[in-house]
Amino acid sequence: MADGWRATLPCTRAEAEAVERNDGPLAALADPPTVTATEPDPHLPDDWLLHAYFDREPTAEDLQAIRAMAPSARAEPLVERLPDEDWVALSQAGLDPIIAGRFFVHTGREGPQVPAKAVPLVVDAGRAFGTGHHETTAGCLLMLEAIADRSFTKLVDLGTGTGLLAIAAKRLWPGAEVVATDIDPVAVEVAAANAVANAAADVALVVADGVHHPEIAARAPYPLVIANILAEPLIAMAADVRSIAAPGSVILLAGLLNSQADAVLAAYAAQGCTEEERLVRGDWTILRLEAR
Repeated sequence: MADGWRATLPCTRAEAEAVERNDGPLAALADPPTVTATEPDPHLPDDWLLHAYFDREPTAEDLQAIRAMAPSARAEPLVERLPDEDWVALSQAGLDPIIAGRFFVHTGREGPQVPAKAVPLVVDAGRAFGTGHHETTAGCLLMLEAIADRSFTKLVDLGTGTGLLAIAAKRLWPGAEVVATDIDPVAVEVAAANAVANAAADVALVVADGVHHPEIAARAPYPLVIANILAEPLIAMAADVRSIAAPGSVILLAGLLNSQADAVLAAYAAQGCTEEERLVRGDWTILRLEAR
């Protein structure tokens, strides 16, 4: 195992919670790091640390991207070499298994005991986002669990990251045609590996900006659309998302702060969607809509 490098930077709780979806500053990097966040002292709930793990020495451009993820930081990132370590495992250390409804999500590194009747999902984040530890991802799993008794023949997951939600959907509806997209080619590579590891290799994975890709158009309209992205792009994509959703379909939206939920809802209401359920987890809201 080659030596690794870690860059650490103080951040706020809000910045830490946004890490899993805030991949904008990293998208321009040729070789993005694995990024995690930790809370060193529970008595200081707003003092967190952002950790970026590299398989090489980080460049000035890398460190600039990391600083952009934590604009509140007054210090420069602390850069450390990690010799003789399995630095990939270290980057995911402390990521305890997540239970969300019937799903048991883990990184597969510690061989955890899977509870009886649980659906295990092994997700190695690598250089993508979405291990289930962020409230938005876990909330989406719970939302999928809530509609598990419905029947879906096909669905699309926009901004799939690690592919976790697409893979979970495939486990709920094995016969469904599942398409998963991401604007980041690296994320699609990670999602493809995770799909194979979870016996879901038939999930169709494509690099796409929003809904604009022939693979998406060829299968539209969809009775289930999942988009765990961020509030601003969700608002901008409202008309596009509605255009690929079948009448009466379920649209699951996440990646939005509680303070942004009504603005996102208004954008989709203007496209003929109505709110069916709202799940609040910490500072984050997950919306389940119906397309009229």
